[in-house]
Amino acid sequence: MKFIHRLGYYAGGVVIGIIIMMFFLSGRGVSCEFDYGPNARTVKNILSKKMKIESQAQNQMNNLKIDTTIVRELIKYGDVDFSNSIIEDGRCNEYLIKNSYKTEALKMIIKNCDSVATILSLNKI
Repeated sequence: MKFIHRLGYYAGGVVIGIIIMMFFLSGRGVSCEFDYGPNARTVKNILSKKMKIESQAQNQMNNLKIDTTIVRELIKYGDVDFSNSIIEDGRCNEYLIKNSYKTEALKMIIKNCDSVATILSLNKI
């Protein structure tokens, strides 16, 4: 069998396989997001929970003129500083997330428990 025929059979099999996979996986909420790194997994875990804001953090948000939508974006695109975070087994972890808003570099401390993520503080760096 010539190479071009083998290539044709291979390409046909790949196309049929892709069509079958699209049929079986359609509508199941399957995503191909790259949430493999610790930063992405931590941020996704925090954003999947109900958000609670401490009064101190709320005052700091008011001073910086930041609302909850912007805070969620800061978390989503922020960098988790694991070396300055408090991570313990069996307890609520506190994560330090750094990001910038307009020209201000910001850091926030988030306490991540089983069902609630609490924003403890939001400060300029």
